[in-house]
Amino acid sequence: MKYSPHAIEMAESILSERRNDAEKQHTERLQEIAENAPEIYRMNNEALGLNYALIGSIGKGGEKKSISESIAAIRERNLTIRHNIRAMLEACGYPGDYLQYHYVCEKCRDTGYHEGVRCDCMKKLLKYYTTEEINERCSIELHDFSEFRVELYSNVPSPGGEIPREKMRTLFDFCRKYAEHFDENSRSLFFFGRTGLGKTFLSSCIAKKLIEDDRNVVYGSLLKLLRQIEDERFHRASGDTTGVLLDADLVILDDLGSEFQTQFTDAVIYEILNERINNRRPTIISTNLTTKELDRKYNDRIVSRITGCFIPCAFLGSDVRLEKMKKGIV
Repeated sequence: MKYSPHAIEMAESILSERRNDAEKQHTERLQEIAENAPEIYRMNNEALGLNYALIGSIGKGGEKKSISESIAAIRERNLTIRHNIRAMLEACGYPGDYLQYHYVCEKCRDTGYHEGVRCDCMKKLLKYYTTEEINERCSIELHDFSEFRVELYSNVPSPGGEIPREKMRTLFDFCRKYAEHFDENSRSLFFFGRTGLGKTFLSSCIAKKLIEDDRNVVYGSLLKLLRQIEDERFHRASGDTTGVLLDADLVILDDLGSEFQTQFTDAVIYEILNERINNRRPTIISTNLTTKELDRKYNDRIVSRITGCFIPCAFLGSDVRLEKMKKGIV
């Protein structure tokens, strides 16, 4: 996956801060031990000296047997001192590893690289900041489930006989549980209904909960995402939005049908849906289109993917935003 210069810069900055924090904590702990347990401090310095002696012995010329014996003796002495330091630290009420460096990632020691390749910790940071950059560009506000107001929905039965308030209370509970129990086996969801019924709102609630749970979520207007992908593929912008969309734990595509439809946009939509379905990665789509409008607007491949692989979630009622205005709710 390609990463933007901003994502790389941010990831390297975080890793640098982590290394600096580890070094600062190590220095502070050394000073503390020097004041409270000077014998342990002296032994630690002796162990460091043996490390340098070991490096010097390895680089020396001479008989192999003599060098090997010298290295073995230094290592044995070093191990003995380290064992004694650990025991003395514990006897003084400190953890046995108190004088060691403590990195967030012990594998790469917060350098971002292990054995010449990017460490998983750096990949995670790059993925996070690349996703964050895309989400900021799509500018959809996140909300919390606690903000949902079911009383804004009517208690009067709809023409189909369903009561909007009860329907939306059930749908709200479903979305909250979906977010709380989200995993790699979670299903894809298809939110449909007239404008202003809370499709984007509940989508953003799910996104917020998953982001708080350290999940990688891409959420945004399908129109803006498609524009960004088009700019990247025709070399008008850098980045790999498609790669991020295919790799995210959850993708939320808001307002399907708002995009200017072309063969290119249809191909990209199908690519995203098909790849994520094949890789068992859940997606949430919201649209103001009716099922008939969906059939007329998109080709059979896109429609079959949505109708066959997504759980349909119908939103009922009147425009909640108008109800808020009537009641003076901000």
